Amino acid sequence: MKEKQNFLDRWDAKRDEIGEKLAKKEIQFPSEFASGIVCLILAFIIMAVIPSQIAVSSTDVVDGRAFPRLLVIVMIVGSVVVLGQELYRVFIKKQPVTTKTINLLVEIKALVILGILLGTYLICRVTDLFVIGAVFCSLSFLIYFRCRKLSYYVITLTVAVLIWVAFRFGLNVGF
Repeated sequence: MKEKQNFLDRWDAKRDEIGEKLAKKEIQFPSEFASGIVCLILAFIIMAVIPSQIAVSSTDVVDGRAFPRLLVIVMIVGSVVVLGQELYRVFIKKQPVTTKTINLLVEIKALVILGILLGTYLICRVTDLFVIGAVFCSLSFLIYFRCRKLSYYVITLTVAVLIWVAFRFGLNVGF
């Protein structure tokens, strides 16, 4: 038990050391320009992909592509408005570019959480067993949030498995 605690202490110390370095690093970027351009590019990509993803039937009264196309047009208009406002602020009003400062530690933490969720999805998808993904997700979040009590692991894993058993065998839900 002593070796495991020492390993966890060393691992937590390493995480703290990396966290201290990342907490000092901040990045500034032009938020209005970046969001406008990214959304505009994404809208054009979606617009190009819609015909290959949504089939059209000649018997339909309303084309199945109409609503997605409308949403993309709204996205394009919104992007152009955001870009236009920022260009007006910078070139006509002579104000500085709107920037946003992000802390690298906060963003890395968010990426780790996203990675855990993505890993859970991939495990569920590959194994075709929700319970394995749920166990992975539970354990990953307990480890990520530095939980040291063994009882928390037992309770969380037991509840995850019991929920799966209740849905799978009690309610006959296959997931």
